Amino acid sequence: MPEDDIARRGDDGDPAPDLPAEIGELVGRLSGEEEIDRETRGRLLGRLVRLLTENARRAGTGGLTSGRWLADIVTEVAPHVPVRDLETLRRHHHGLHGEQLADSLVRAASLSTAGVGAAGGALAAVQFAAPPLLLTIPAQLVAETVVVAAVEVKLIAELHEVYGIQVPGNGRQRALVFLQSWVKRRGVDPLKPGSATLALGFAARQALRRRLMRTLGRHFSTLGPFLTGAVAGGALNRTATRRLAEEIRVDLRRVLGAAPSRSALD
Repeated sequence: MPEDDIARRGDDGDPAPDLPAEIGELVGRLSGEEEIDRETRGRLLGRLVRLLTENARRAGTGGLTSGRWLADIVTEVAPHVPVRDLETLRRHHHGLHGEQLADSLVRAASLSTAGVGAAGGALAAVQFAAPPLLLTIPAQLVAETVVVAAVEVKLIAELHEVYGIQVPGNGRQRALVFLQSWVKRRGVDPLKPGSATLALGFAARQALRRRLMRTLGRHFSTLGPFLTGAVAGGALNRTATRRLAEEIRVDLRRVLGAAPSRSALD
């Protein structure tokens, strides 16, 4: 079986969920640097919640509670997240380069995850005030988790562009490599055996499940009355994204230290 086909299947060999194209489009827009006002972001997130809820009904209780469905969703969404090359990044960030460009990328991604966290927390706050609707809250937090993962995977991919570390493979394969980088919180060293694995094996999928469930658990702190959820969601996401980015950048500098000729920072 081809590696790309393996990557599209769950641990038990079942095909990954058939996602409506709109899910990928929504996540791609929410994970971009496009300036989106709070009302529009909330509307897009609400639409994503409805689509994910419809898709989750077909996953079964086992897939939902184990995190398999969530891992399948993120795996399928990741290739739809647009990643810019170095030239485009410099153009979008006022001609910055090197560490300054990396700083700018991290700031933009942190603002993006903070905005998603605030929108998700605000939605949860509304539901908190209406007990009959409490059962819909997990779907909102799942949507936030998917978008935050997409933003951070995109950030990791673009940091590799800034540091001049080229990852082989087609778009889908590269997306899976960066998704694994997100799970491990490590940069990719294409010259290191096993560092740029182009398919998700059993162990990698298990690790992805655990990582996503921890992220989802963090988002449960946004459940609170009034606007406390929005404040908590924004602050927690911003801090987590910055911490992840610093860990990845430290690792990428280490990789460049072993092969300085690959650096795009000069």
